[in-house]
Amino acid sequence: MAQGMAEADGKVGKLKKRDYESELKRLQVELVKLQEYIREKGLRVVVVFEGRDAAGKGGTIKRINDAMNPRVCRIAALPAPSDRERTQWYFQRYVAELPAAGEMVLFDRSWYNRAGVERVMGFCNEEEYQEFLRSTPLFEEMLLRSNIKLIKYWFSVSDDEQERRFQDRLSDPSKHWKLSPMDLESRRRWVDYSRAKDVMFARTDTDLSPWWVVEADNKRRARLNTISHLLSSIPYEYEPKPPLELPERQDDPDYVRPPRETQRFIPQVY
Repeated sequence: MAQGMAEADGKVGKLKKRDYESELKRLQVELVKLQEYIREKGLRVVVVFEGRDAAGKGGTIKRINDAMNPRVCRIAALPAPSDRERTQWYFQRYVAELPAAGEMVLFDRSWYNRAGVERVMGFCNEEEYQEFLRSTPLFEEMLLRSNIKLIKYWFSVSDDEQERRFQDRLSDPSKHWKLSPMDLESRRRWVDYSRAKDVMFARTDTDLSPWWVVEADNKRRARLNTISHLLSSIPYEYEPKPPLELPERQDDPDYVRPPRETQRFIPQVY
């Protein structure tokens, strides 16, 4: 189906909403199957989402997480480190978010903050930055050697498309929360972020732990392509469960519900 959609719409065409929603629904069913496999086999999966501001990471994470059981799949979106956390080993607060057996964690930004925003904005010094570049491949190798499946996605968006999305957020009051002072500063420092990203790829895109680039100018295609790749990255098997049957509901003629006036109901606005 995906191949037919691509042929019909072309590489740069916009997916029709009907086709997008139909394929998304199909892929989300597969995510549920993957979820059951992760849970039953006790796998530990980490998926890292990085990229430009307004590149569509959050929307993709939401479509993955919406379909899955929060007890199996959860999102890790850490705030800025506290004063105490700044004195810890850099990776320490991220290690605390790693999955246990039967879990998948989606990192909405990750330890790669040091390679991007911290580097560009001067939140770390040169020694800390260089140590990060040396340590990260070793840290990720440790995760892999511990049988943690690690998948890293970089969402790439053109400057024109990022500008359009920023303008959309400025004009829509419901999206103002998506623009922080740091987001606006990243726009001003576009080239600095580009150089930092190039260095990050050169030092951390390894055979053991590669970066997968998502072309994200088209949000719908980016979401479908990312989910499809995620599913293909973890070979899973699914055995259909026996059909569920609802048991008869307990009945007791002596049970009487409390009067309505003893409870507080929300106003019927709609």
